[in-house]
Amino acid sequence: MTAPKLPPRIAANFGDEINLATEAWVWLKTNLAYLTGAVAVLVIGVILARVLSRWADRALTRSGRIEPTVAKFLSNIIKYALWVVVGITVLTQFGVQTTSIIAALGGLALAVGLALQGTLSNVAAGVMILIQRPFRVGEAITAGTVNGVVQAIGLFTTEILQHDGLYVMVPNNELWNKPIVNFSRMPTRRFELLIGIGYDDNIADAKAELLALAAADTRVLAEPAPAVFVSALADSAVTLGLRVWCNTGDYLALSWALTEAAKKRFDETGISIPFPQREVRPLPVKS
Repeated sequence: MTAPKLPPRIAANFGDEINLATEAWVWLKTNLAYLTGAVAVLVIGVILARVLSRWADRALTRSGRIEPTVAKFLSNIIKYALWVVVGITVLTQFGVQTTSIIAALGGLALAVGLALQGTLSNVAAGVMILIQRPFRVGEAITAGTVNGVVQAIGLFTTEILQHDGLYVMVPNNELWNKPIVNFSRMPTRRFELLIGIGYDDNIADAKAELLALAAADTRVLAEPAPAVFVSALADSAVTLGLRVWCNTGDYLALSWALTEAAKKRFDETGISIPFPQREVRPLPVKS
């Protein structure tokens, strides 16, 4: 009794499957060393990328000179860059020409950079702000038309609470490209009061009264010593200047207190504070 024969179409498909399996087995035996090396490179590369990124994150954070946000950002860049290197190395193990792939990745990076130019400029400015630290959270600053207390610093934007209670979110690029004045960074500040006296008043007496006001306020620092000087000879008054130094936290309250105290002291001692006056006369009527 003879074995049944398979239909021609099924026999052809079965033969193709056997040939395909045979070719796959031959390829596997031939390239087993390359495949093993590629897998080893992939596993070791991923582990190494994670270890190096964590090490970089810890090192940058412990330095104290870099904000945690920047440290995390830089460690992620290291990790992704190592992943790209690992991927290219794995492809090289299989004989793939990576020159074209690298060129394509470069072109893609350029296209993405051009498309996200504004966003990337904000990220770059945010990194520079977090590294250079021209201001920190809780400090009062002014930059361009924005002034207030910094609430949060991110890679893209900075949140500021203005002195009038308004909330402002500013792109980092807008802050980085303008002069930044930090009112809270230094421990002491100088306050200067300009006040005018009449030309008939005694300059020495007025200077003595201003120095006495400065000496009576405990918020005024002894060093640098308070100073009084003639600032200008204006049209209707001799302008005197009082310069004192104080702790930064006392600046605003001290400026209000000295301005009010100077007016009261001059009133008590009879020293006049001239103010501009305008005399309006009717035009002569022509007959």
